[in-house]
Amino acid sequence: MSDRTDDDARPHDIDDTPTVSCSRCDHEWSLEYELDDLEVGNQSFEQFALDHMRHTGHFPDGVSPWMVACRRCPEGERFLSEGPARRWAETHARHARHAVEIEHEDDASVVTPE
Repeated sequence: MSDRTDDDARPHDIDDTPTVSCSRCDHEWSLEYELDDLEVGNQSFEQFALDHMRHTGHFPDGVSPWMVACRRCPEGERFLSEGPARRWAETHARHARHAVEIEHEDDASVVTPE
């Protein structure tokens, strides 16, 4: 009698490579390159989204960046999560002594120098 169950699928039998789609480009991509060649692991989606933005000028479907912009100088950045966006805003406000606005979808807040 075998100890093997139906749940013991072999890794090569399962294709769980994530995909990303972009309705503006009317295309879908597998993240196999980011996972296997770039070896970015858990950041594969973020890496693809940032690269897509650099090459096309827009983010793929489902990506809504956190945007930070200084209210006094032309400094600003886009981030894919709140933590790095807030860290950038707080660091810029502390060093430049400028207020920085953080926007994500319909929410906005301001980080002021202390």
